[in-house]
Parts: sequence; C-alpha cells; structure tokens
Amino acid sequence: MRTAKVRALVAVVALLFAAGCTSDTAQDHERARQQSGYDRLTSAQPAEQMGYSPTRETINYWIKTWDEPQKLSYVYLLAGNGQLVGYYVFTGLPVSYCASLTPTYRWEGGGSQSEPVPAPAMDGVYYSGQGSCETYYGRDATTGSYLEYTVGTGISALVYEEPLPRADVEPLGFTKVEDVK
Repeated sequence: MRTAKVRALVAVVALLFAAGCTSDTAQDHERARQQSGYDRLTSAQPAEQMGYSPTRETINYWIKTWDEPQKLSYVYLLAGNGQLVGYYVFTGLPVSYCASLTPTYRWEGGGSQSEPVPAPAMDGVYYSGQGSCETYYGRDATTGSYLEYTVGTGISALVYEEPLPRADVEPLGFTKVEDVK
C-alpha cells in the first residue's frame, strides 16, 4: 500500500514538473501567431527576385570610395535656410556616436527566455537607448585633433570626397581646403 502511494506521489510530481516545463506563455502564443501570419502571407505573396541589385552596387561603390587609408572627407554643415554654415576636413569619414566596435547588448537566458540586456560601452559605462546619433566626430586632416559636430535642429551635414567649389565657406575646424590641396 505504501509503495503504491509513493509511486502515485512520484507520478503526480513528475506530471506537475513536466507540465511546468512545457506550458506556453502568452508571449509564446503571440510569437506563434505572428510567425503563422508571416508564413501564410509569404506563401501567398512570395518576394520577387531581382536579377540585379542597385543597392548592392551602391554599397560596393561606397566601399571602393572609402577603402583608402588617409582619404580625406569634406563635411559641410547646411543650415535650415539653405546656407552653408562652414566645413570640416577630416581624415576618414565622420563617425556617429551610435557606431560601436562592440555590440550595445548581450543575450542572457536561454531558449525562448533569452533576451537582450544592455552591455557596457568601450569606455566601461552604460548608455541609455542608442546614444546621441546626431553627434558625429572625426580627426582634423592637418592637426589630427578630435572634432565633433551635431546635426539636427535645422543643421544637416553634407559629406563629400572632394571639396565643393565654394570659396565663400569658412572652415569650422583647423584645416582649410587649400591646406590639403
């Protein structure tokens, strides 16, 4: 009798344990519904295939253009009224604060419970969100000095591989166009 009770108890515990391991959460149901909808729609409306990709060609053009050590970039700041505010001459391209050499997150947990969590930045601190994507920095072409600028609130940046033929625009950094020509 006692053996039967122990076996029954073990069976109940095993069933409860198994049920706890396999129960789907509301998120699991929503994820499954989302995937089901995606599968249904892509089956009914498959993506067309291209024989040629202008996007890939333009990306490759960008790579060929900037794949040169010490290549200069000319960054002109444009005000909302259409007037050029000034320019910088950088060695290399300006870089957004949002660019990073390491991921801004790491994955914790496992399986369907895995989720991204913030990771420390290269300077050992955490930043909220994506950072200040409107702020760019670069290296002055003649002095090597660190320079940064911010776009937005009426200021846009135009980046060129050659200087604009505009003598009326003043340098904002240490380098003038004629210093590097």
